[in-house]
Amino acid sequence: MAGIRIISGFAGSLTIRVPNSGTRPTSDRVREALFSALEARDAMDGAEVLDLYSGSGALGLEAVSRGAVSAVFVDRSADAAKVCRSNAKIVSAAAPKSATPRITVHAQSVGAYLAGATVPFDLVFVDPPYDLPEAELTSNLQALGTLIAPDGILLVERSSRSPEPQLPPELELLKKSTYGETLVWWVQPA
Repeated sequence: MAGIRIISGFAGSLTIRVPNSGTRPTSDRVREALFSALEARDAMDGAEVLDLYSGSGALGLEAVSRGAVSAVFVDRSADAAKVCRSNAKIVSAAAPKSATPRITVHAQSVGAYLAGATVPFDLVFVDPPYDLPEAELTSNLQALGTLIAPDGILLVERSSRSPEPQLPPELELLKKSTYGETLVWWVQPA
């Protein structure tokens, strides 16, 4: 099983596992760029994070390592959820005792999780498989429209060939960033 590293923060340089199949981990280069921009916005200190289609959990665990107080991971794959739980233990063990993050992993579909979610999140990562139907992404974004804190940020990672996500009235596009084949849509509450 391959591994990737946490880039910075209290868990910086730790290697975490990646599921054997069914995931496309965000590259180190893209994660570094995203997290540099998020840190410039002071978006992680004390943040409640939601990592959808989490795979290894690299995005949410990077946020926790850099100051988020909690992270919720959601992936329908039982293998991905198992790997994510294992990675969460590795990162939690590296945390200062006074700042151990709250981490939960849900092995269920994103739609099912969002249907029951009520807590507002400060930072949301949506990194679905590139072949996820646009209608399913649109449905997820509609559900997220009321789950983002007023000053929160939502990052949608897609193929650079994907169309612009259809946002509900509660959300608006802030900017988009392209990194080779990867396109990240930055979204905020309207």
